[in-house]
Amino acid sequence: MLLACVSMLAAFATIMLGVVAREAGWDIQGLDAYAGYSIAAALSLALPGTLQNGDHIRVSLILQRSPARIQNILEYWALLAGLTLALFMAWYAARLAWVSWSTHDISPAADATPLWIPQLSMVIGCVGFALAMLHALVARITGSTFFAASGAANVE
Repeated sequence: MLLACVSMLAAFATIMLGVVAREAGWDIQGLDAYAGYSIAAALSLALPGTLQNGDHIRVSLILQRSPARIQNILEYWALLAGLTLALFMAWYAARLAWVSWSTHDISPAADATPLWIPQLSMVIGCVGFALAMLHALVARITGSTFFAASGAANVE
């Protein structure tokens, strides 16, 4: 979450620098691209922490109206499906960064940044998200609590 916060602050600073540069008549190439990279990094890096804090959207309408056994089955299904999707996200994010690195792909914007550098934050966030989903599943199996206690969306 700290890295996500730093990324959001970097996006803010980059956008403010762009505003000041326009007002002062300066031409600083690539600021829009760097702001976009920072926002994408913030979104990716925040995935594991927001899962643990219970800030991801969970539709619990069916769970609340189901018998306890069905609730249990649906919880396991949701965690397994989430883990599967998180693993796919991590795999394809890593694959994208690898292809960008191996083909020397650069940004088409004026900054000409090697794309694997900003894509690395997406890889880190997606791998962290997959690990957080695995942790949630293991916590559910062992009967311990994974999700934060606050929030109406949490179902223990």
